[in-house]
Amino acid sequence: MELLPVLILVISFFILLAIGVPVAWSLGISSTLTILISLNSLTGLITIAQRMATGVNSFTLLAIPFFILAGKIMNRGGIAERLIEFAKTLIGSLPGGLAYVNVVAAMLFGAISGSAVAAASAIGPMLGPRMEKEGYDRAFGAAINITSSTTGLIIPPSNTLIVYSLASGGVSIGALFVAGYIPGILTGLALMIVAAFWAKRKGLPVGEKSTVKEVLSAFIKAIPSLLMLVIVIGGIIAGLFTATEAAAVAVVYALLLALYYGELSLKILEKTLIDAVGTTAIVMLLIATSIALSWVMSFESIPQNVSAALLSLSSNPIIILLMINFILLVVGMFMYMTPAVLIFTPIFLPIVTELGIDPVHFGIVMVMNLCVGICTPPVGSLLFVGVSVAKTSISKVLKPILPMYLAMVVILLAVTFWPVLSLWLPGLFGL
Repeated sequence: MELLPVLILVISFFILLAIGVPVAWSLGISSTLTILISLNSLTGLITIAQRMATGVNSFTLLAIPFFILAGKIMNRGGIAERLIEFAKTLIGSLPGGLAYVNVVAAMLFGAISGSAVAAASAIGPMLGPRMEKEGYDRAFGAAINITSSTTGLIIPPSNTLIVYSLASGGVSIGALFVAGYIPGILTGLALMIVAAFWAKRKGLPVGEKSTVKEVLSAFIKAIPSLLMLVIVIGGIIAGLFTATEAAAVAVVYALLLALYYGELSLKILEKTLIDAVGTTAIVMLLIATSIALSWVMSFESIPQNVSAALLSLSSNPIIILLMINFILLVVGMFMYMTPAVLIFTPIFLPIVTELGIDPVHFGIVMVMNLCVGICTPPVGSLLFVGVSVAKTSISKVLKPILPMYLAMVVILLAVTFWPVLSLWLPGLFGL
């Protein structure tokens, strides 16, 4: 491995980020500069273009725009409101109940839409004012909304897990989806424990207890939304369709559901489609430039050298996993999830597989690490969305969000060192 191309790659990327160049462009420009200097020829431009084009020419990746569109339709189709009401009838009467409602609703909506940003954007505006009215601190409300929305990236369907499947060379998407359930639910429960301590400390109010009739009524209204999980994940597990076909089914079902609820006019649908196209373009450009950067790193033998360096430090799987977790937590603070998965999977996956660690288990661990990162400054996209929705500031949110970070890291470490937490369900279903 020559040192000059590596220095150019790293330095140019971080300089571009520092001066405000978008991440996708930073990835593409730094990759192009590196390969031009390494090959000392303009053919590097053609190579980068080819890698970007062939990288996104994937049937697996076709699931991403479909899931994005399904999430956008759900966000505007009245689904979030029904999930919130259902969660509120179940646990809203507990001390600090609205905080638990936020967690449960974010888990349900995030799992259905597959998007943390969609969950935070949908749940925050509805629950935030209610929480503030009942005496909750606005910054605490924003913190619980931000962190609980990450569960949608672990609980399936998850676009990030689809990207990991691509980067890993074909790890089963169905197995990854099913593996995310227990870690995602545990993360939600950990956040609820933090909320319980906060509620006790602040003396937050107890809501009115819902009657059995109210619970049943809210459940019946939420059933059509909850069926999305059964249809999408059940269909994949049963072998009725692939993840990509499941994503297309999710779009059709979400559209029918929004029309059934009567909250999706032609004008709203037009805006939703345009919004979905814009989001898809950003995500696919990120994927294309990330794939180009991954190829450049492979060309320069960076993954092999990093692997050799880590294994030279220790052959103990626990030590290696701790080092990888630390690196990914830091990476998540400065890089978006999609490029991080595409860049670091080829580096770390060969190391962990050599140590006998299951690729499905490692995929869940990687995504959980990066979930902490998107809640963390300076680049955390979900942090900025949650703060904007709550109309507060990052400086005010940092204090209440710190114990939530700790809770997420505790669950991350539990999943890291007890693989059964992520591998039991896939094994149960024979995936």
